[in-house]
Amino acid sequence: MPVLPLIDLLILMSTGSLLIGFVLKAIALTTSYRPSVFGFSAVDFVIITGLALGLALVLAARTYVKLNEHRLMAVRSARGRSRLVPVDEDDDYDELPLEPEDTSAELR
Repeated sequence: MPVLPLIDLLILMSTGSLLIGFVLKAIALTTSYRPSVFGFSAVDFVIITGLALGLALVLAARTYVKLNEHRLMAVRSARGRSRLVPVDEDDDYDELPLEPEDTSAELR
C-alpha cells in the first residue's frame, strides 16, 4: 500500500481542519454566538490539526527509515561495507584493529 497518498491526505485534512478552526474562532470573536461543527469547537479543530500533522510526520519518518534500513544495517555490519553504501577509498576496513598496548605498571 502506498504511504505517500495517505500522508498527503493527512496534510490536506489538517489544513482544512485548521481553516475551519480559524473561521469558527473568527465568528466567536466577532459575535456573541459560539459556533460548533458536529460539537467540535475551534480549539478542537486545532487539536485535530496537530494530531493529523503528527501522524503524517510519523508516517513519513517510518517510511524513510524503512527505505534506508538496509543502509543502516550495512553500516552496522561487522565488515563495515556493503554494495549499497558508497565505498570511500581512504577507509582501511580490511586491516584488523591493533591491540591496545599494556600500559599497566608492573608490580615489583
